[in-house]
Amino acid sequence: MLAVHAAGVSILPMHLVRAPLLSSGSALPEIAVRADRQKLAKRRWRAAADDGVEFGFELEAPLRHGDVVWAGARARYVIRQLPEPVLEIPLDVTPDAAAAIGWAVGNLHFAIEAQATRLLAPDDPGLRQALDRLGIHYHAITAVFQPHRFAGSLGGHGHSHGHDPHHHHDDHAHGHRH
Repeated sequence: MLAVHAAGVSILPMHLVRAPLLSSGSALPEIAVRADRQKLAKRRWRAAADDGVEFGFELEAPLRHGDVVWAGARARYVIRQLPEPVLEIPLDVTPDAAAAIGWAVGNLHFAIEAQATRLLAPDDPGLRQALDRLGIHYHAITAVFQPHRFAGSLGGHGHSHGHDPHHHHDDHAHGHRH
């Protein structure tokens, strides 16, 4: 905890957080530390909890919705990601429609959050247009959006979209033109 003083006047202390807590008293009341997805992706940032307690974050890895960042004798401080506009795409579709959804979202290089019954993707006019053109049903909603970081995590071959002279596409199907 850092005590901050300005012109001899004591201000609320700021807690320095380097990583989420591995365990905390889940019986303690929760106080939210609210942040949007873009801020949570950063490694260095500041925020104030709902009760005014200030936090400075110097992280090795980004925080996620639900992470406990501080616990005291009376409360625990929990990251609560702010909801944002997203497109909810139901997954009760045919395999052909599922492939079309994958193409529409993937071709535009949007991140997605895959859940058991739906996909969430950023609410973007280009994505809306692609889904409309393909006849894919979707809903515009506001939700906490936690896209997956698929690059390299599913055992895929991975490749860059760079255009250096040694980059070739003849070794695999790619799906769109450069």
